[in-house]
Amino acid sequence: MDPASQDINLNSPNKGLGVDHSDTLSDVPVEGTMQNSANPLPPGLTEEEAEELRTELSKVEEEINTLRQVLSAKERHAIELKRKLGLSTLEELKQNLSRSWQDVQTSNAYKKTQETLTQAGQKTSAALTTMGSAISRRRGDMRNSATFKSFEDKVGNLKYKVVGTKGNGDVVSSPTDSTPTQENPPF
Repeated sequence: MDPASQDINLNSPNKGLGVDHSDTLSDVPVEGTMQNSANPLPPGLTEEEAEELRTELSKVEEEINTLRQVLSAKERHAIELKRKLGLSTLEELKQNLSRSWQDVQTSNAYKKTQETLTQAGQKTSAALTTMGSAISRRRGDMRNSATFKSFEDKVGNLKYKVVGTKGNGDVVSSPTDSTPTQENPPF
């Protein structure tokens, strides 16, 4: 359909001509259409004013139908042009998503969020590094303390008593033996 042959000027006497009327929407009722003129008049409205309003409503409904027809013709024409250009729905979707993502990335809100998250990440990293260093230092201090060394010696002695010596032919006693020997006194 040639778009030049379509007259979309609503003030033109030829409005809507050149539009394919095979699928018009003139059968579709428009909300607010006054189907029955026997409706009682609202208070403060004369019969003359009501008739003027009905006439205006009729004209507006006619214009709406004309606009629907024109829009439908334009949509069909756009689809035909896209088909001729080889643009698929998937290609359009990709382009729209790409354009939207670029718009998001250039928005001030995105930039501020990105900056805030970067700063938060840096501060968290610094805090974890400081905490790790403090724990390592504290662990070193603890290992060098007299209490820890005493505990470590006791655990070592306990291990020796439970496991015994291996590899030199000595018998290893079980920790569940009920008769303690002189070599392995009870704890």
